[in-house]
Amino acid sequence: MHLHILGICGTFMGGLAALAREAGHQVTGCDAGVYPPMSDQLRALGIDLIEGFAADQRALQPDMFVVGNVVSRAQLADGSPKFPLMEAILDAGLPYTSGPQWLSEHILQGRHVIAIAGTHGKTTTTAMTSWILECAGLQPGFLVGGVPLNFGVSARLGAQKTFVIEADEYDTAFFDKRSKFVHYRPRTAVLNNLEFDHADIFDDLAAIERQFHHLVRTVPGSGVHGSGRIVVNGLEESLARVLHLGCWSEVRSFGAAVSDFTAAGPAHDFDVLQQGRLAGHVTWSLTGTHNQLNALAAIAAAEHVGVSPAVAAKALGSFENVKRRMELRGSITTGTGQITVYDDFAHHPTAIRTTLDGLRATLQPGERILAVFEPRSNTMKLGSMKALLPWSLVSADLAFCHSAGLGWDAADALAPMGSKVRVADSIDTLVKQVCLVAQAGDHIVCMSNGGFGGVHAKLLESLSNK
Repeated sequence: MHLHILGICGTFMGGLAALAREAGHQVTGCDAGVYPPMSDQLRALGIDLIEGFAADQRALQPDMFVVGNVVSRAQLADGSPKFPLMEAILDAGLPYTSGPQWLSEHILQGRHVIAIAGTHGKTTTTAMTSWILECAGLQPGFLVGGVPLNFGVSARLGAQKTFVIEADEYDTAFFDKRSKFVHYRPRTAVLNNLEFDHADIFDDLAAIERQFHHLVRTVPGSGVHGSGRIVVNGLEESLARVLHLGCWSEVRSFGAAVSDFTAAGPAHDFDVLQQGRLAGHVTWSLTGTHNQLNALAAIAAAEHVGVSPAVAAKALGSFENVKRRMELRGSITTGTGQITVYDDFAHHPTAIRTTLDGLRATLQPGERILAVFEPRSNTMKLGSMKALLPWSLVSADLAFCHSAGLGWDAADALAPMGSKVRVADSIDTLVKQVCLVAQAGDHIVCMSNGGFGGVHAKLLESLSNK
């Protein structure tokens, strides 16, 4: 089968392309931003890429056009379509489908799908679960919204029955406004946490809770192939409301004081308790309570496919996290110590706070956190959560905000932080602001869900020159 993928350079669609190619299909694709590293990864797989969405691509005559949710029926200022190829597909009545739908029908069918859902931690927990199963010899397939350092790739078919997938609540396509995860039909569903997000497509938290309940409805009860399982964070009232709407599957909880899986000890070195009894121990380099909760979720999910908590906990000791999750980008040695620069994907206020809190717990007296961030997600650009930014940055000694492209006043929103905050409308100004105050012992955390204008390399270069 020849697939032509619209929006192929997105993390999800790029992973789908890799899976389709591994499964033996011919794959081509197009996007508005065909550039490294995704372009290099795809071309290395033998996937031809086209820049833009020109209508003449229909001449490729694929068996199926697979449409990413970046594609819409939007028009440009002159009234012409923003995505001419999509209009040509519709006009000619050519076959098309969404990425999640194609994945469900051609990759996930007949497999034990472990779907990892949640506002935060999906990528990390999906990578953890995949690594646990790999260490247990299950050779899982997976699709992760990032690159797990243990595997070096974001997706693979796997050699056995299990498949672990990051289950996003964002909508499927312009013609299918259901959440992506509704298509995956998991036998094990992890509900890691649930907060308001994606203000561009959801009106309120209740609307997201309804989508999570749609996922719950797809998990089997008991049957000839074994029972379904829902793994739920016991600390989240929102998830309690979701399950209260109806649940037909086995439930295993984690996190709360009274749960099936709990942790005892600091986040980097803790016992795993199953129903109050010691079941394993995790010692690793990750920090933060959020990662401890991610670990419990992964352990509970892996147990459903026969991996004991002891084996799972041991596997996490060699877990290397995901690129762009507190990824060390470099350090500069000064006369009295080091300045360290990290890259992190945090873009929701809660994620920013948990990331910085986790780092704070590891620092020595006198060491500082310099938080460098841009409100880049659709939700943050709308200003829906601007009031939470000062709260999210309480663990930072200084904060630096890139304010370009916002429809609201970042300086005003961050004013409660007083002298601890700087705002800049360009990356170069932001870098100058940071370098002016950076000193030995500082940990500079750059947080964005985009490329952030290469701020990491610019900071390292400027600090080195300084």
